[in-house]
Amino acid sequence: VMLQRMLADLDTNSRGTSYPSTLRCILLGGGPAPYPLLEACMRRAIPVVQTYGLTESCSQAVTLSPSEAMRKIGSAGRPLLPVQLRILHDNRPASPGEPGEILLKGPTITPSYAGRPEATARAFQDGWFATGDIGYLDTDGYLYVLDRRADLIISGGENVYPAEIESILRSHPAVEEAGVCGQADPQWGQVPIAFVVLKSGSMVTTEELLSYTAQKLARYKQPRAIYFTDQLPHTSSGKLLRRELPRLLQTLHN
Repeated sequence: VMLQRMLADLDTNSRGTSYPSTLRCILLGGGPAPYPLLEACMRRAIPVVQTYGLTESCSQAVTLSPSEAMRKIGSAGRPLLPVQLRILHDNRPASPGEPGEILLKGPTITPSYAGRPEATARAFQDGWFATGDIGYLDTDGYLYVLDRRADLIISGGENVYPAEIESILRSHPAVEEAGVCGQADPQWGQVPIAFVVLKSGSMVTTEELLSYTAQKLARYKQPRAIYFTDQLPHTSSGKLLRRELPRLLQTLHN
């Protein structure tokens, strides 16, 4: 969110010019970065470097080298020494490109949750910490973070990642921000629905956005419905609160 605001300020105040060469790096974390945002930074030669980590990993665990930022756009990078990383899919090591849960191990990873034995038992096994995040490794060993496992939508047996749909919606020139969650469906179990905040002065219809996503997403990933709202729920640090989106739907209906 902060980087998006910086880009908006650049457009408003700098008339499309790039940032000065003295700006060496912007470290970007907090969740999967939307491709439109990364591409906008690349066009402006803004040196954005993605990173991945959690409180349990003393912040950074994986970071993309600045020299790889353009070649590996969208990747969080490789594990920082001495962190080990692996991807498990159905309790087996995932193949390159195959999504699964991200596990971390190393001296910078907390060994337990203080006073929470049940949470520790769920998250730690044989020294490996199960992050609850979904991602994959490419053939070069670079990590790509897809989404939180808790936010995963399973529609007709297929995995649907809200962040992917949000990224597509945010690539539309009229869309400022998007949030996606699952909605119960008698036929498919769950279907994705989307909430959209439009850019100031922009106009677009629900039908136009549905048509836009239909051109870029597989059928089972396409939002069943899109709702317009003035704002989306966020944490104090600016992260989207997807678990609050169903409540937002109730508010919009009322």
